Amino acid sequence: MSRDNDIARIREALTAASEAVRPFTPGQVAFQTKEERDDPVTAADHAADAVLRRVLPRDGEGWLSEESMDDRSRMRCRRVWVVDPIDGTREFVQGIPEWCISIGLLEDGVPVAGGIFNPDTDETVLGSLETGVTYNGGAATVLDPADLSDVTVLASRSEMRRGEWDRFEAAPFSVKACGSVAYKMALVAAGRVEATFTVVPKSEWDVAAGTALVRAAGGRVTLADGTEPTFNQERPLFPNLLAAGVGTADVLLSDWLGDL
Repeated sequence: MSRDNDIARIREALTAASEAVRPFTPGQVAFQTKEERDDPVTAADHAADAVLRRVLPRDGEGWLSEESMDDRSRMRCRRVWVVDPIDGTREFVQGIPEWCISIGLLEDGVPVAGGIFNPDTDETVLGSLETGVTYNGGAATVLDPADLSDVTVLASRSEMRRGEWDRFEAAPFSVKACGSVAYKMALVAAGRVEATFTVVPKSEWDVAAGTALVRAAGGRVTLADGTEPTFNQERPLFPNLLAAGVGTADVLLSDWLGDL
């Protein structure tokens, strides 16, 4: 099956959304706080959401976005676009270059294609299960070292600030703070870092694109209990998520993530 049209549509949407965000300056953006949780939202989020919704879904395709009201009719659709117009809005507001536009495509609940673009760092990670992954146009695969001492795990800045990563202080792997989870997963898929995992729940729009990209690059995405996440759920939320090379994931699951 050819993914050329899907990849082209993702690339077009990333470009269009980045243009919608361009008038807003990271670190100098007005924001509001969402009522349901203590997360910022900006006019840039809404502008990108509107563009993505215009470019991506076609007749019969579903839609799930952090910045749109959830239309449960998506659950009857075979193909569903799952997007986060700005993943890492907190970093965007603070002027930290660790945010991105994230686009994932599901077929029958499986993430099959995705793309992320970080406008601040000019990084694009794009791919599908059929085509593999590119990082800024060049072929990319996950890293999978044999020894955890050679592994760096990207961790949520917010989770680290709350002390939720203190349990890993004695771990053989290195831990590095980073913002957007979609961006972290894209860096794993691009072979720029070995692994990332979350210790608090994440929504499907946070991780759909990253899941497709990591798997397309030869890696594994799983919950901490070793099961694969099921997408296009009625409640689109996962308790945690791990993304890494297959061997690295196996060791992390068996030795470090059992109590998440």
